Amino acid sequence: MRTVLCYGDSNTYGQTTANKPDDRYPPDIRWPGVLRKLLGPNWLVIEEGLSGRTTVSDDPIEGPEKNGRTYLRPCIMSHKPLDLIIIMLGTNDLKIRFNKTPSEIAMGVGALISDIKSMPAGVEGRTPEILVVSPPPTASDLKEWASVFEGAYEKSQAFAHHFERIANAHEAHFFDSAIVVKSSDEDGFHLDAQAHSDLGYAIAEEVASIGWIE
Repeated sequence: MRTVLCYGDSNTYGQTTANKPDDRYPPDIRWPGVLRKLLGPNWLVIEEGLSGRTTVSDDPIEGPEKNGRTYLRPCIMSHKPLDLIIIMLGTNDLKIRFNKTPSEIAMGVGALISDIKSMPAGVEGRTPEILVVSPPPTASDLKEWASVFEGAYEKSQAFAHHFERIANAHEAHFFDSAIVVKSSDEDGFHLDAQAHSDLGYAIAEEVASIGWIE
């Protein structure tokens, strides 16, 4: 059995785009759940999504637990050995309080890749495969979140370019989610149920295309 860790923010957690019970999509609707079904019984898919999670920054309003770098190492130690780690982070770094450029956000993802590679977290001490997924750009209209994400639309348009550059530099796999999904018009930055399905299918294809060593 192979094991994949899906490490992300609210769009991995499954935060809904509109008010629904628990504000979270059910397990079979979230993209890691779709991935689990498609990969089949020979894969263990671990969901590690947290709403508000950043790449490498403590959040002065929501708390230090939102720092994706702080939690990554204990998370990996809890679940190893891992064959694959999928990272989809960066949207929350767009919040104006962090004042980051797209390049700096991508560098945060690069720091996470470096942390993973510094640990013997794979099977038999190998380094797990790493798949960097650039989040889709935000919508131009971010509704009541517009002041929190001021300037996010323009910055998020550059995500794929900078994320791919960082992934290539660290010899990690890369996928641009904007090829298959877009942020919901309901709130401007979350995925709707159909987008979760489409993303799950696309990532399953990316996983299958990795040259797995038996």
